[in-house]
Amino acid sequence: MTDNSIELKKELIDAAKNWLAIDGLWFLEIEKRFGLDIALECDAAVWKEFSRIEADRIMTRLALPSGGGLEVLETALHHRLFSLLNTYEIRKPVPGVLELFMNSCRTQAARDRKGLPLFPCKRIGLIDYKIFARTIDPKINVECIACPPDPMIRSYHCGWRFTIAR
Repeated sequence: MTDNSIELKKELIDAAKNWLAIDGLWFLEIEKRFGLDIALECDAAVWKEFSRIEADRIMTRLALPSGGGLEVLETALHHRLFSLLNTYEIRKPVPGVLELFMNSCRTQAARDRKGLPLFPCKRIGLIDYKIFARTIDPKINVECIACPPDPMIRSYHCGWRFTIAR
């Protein structure tokens, strides 16, 4: 890597941290003023739009084909903002299946540092990953393997399975 590309990577990581910070601060303020249920409703509305926008921008930036299936989805997942901040792995257990496991999650780590309970992100994750994946290819189906508020009896924070509708 050149010095310029190292500096650019540092700037991208910093920008992603800022994005996540404003998202978290906004959520916590809504939660404090109106309670968790209202905060989750607002968050769901935001993610419905953001997930589509992020997928569209990634596809445009990388010139990815629409309807490219799980291969294009995998490429796009590596270019999401979270990919700069969280530790994750992608597995392909069988042909036609792609699984994403978030092994470390900056949001959950921040809540833990503040003494807050795990963020119950399953509902938001279902919205986010479905819209993101279906923007990449409308034939992609998404299911949650496990995600808070599911009990943390696993080595990862959340897991998602993507398949192609036949």
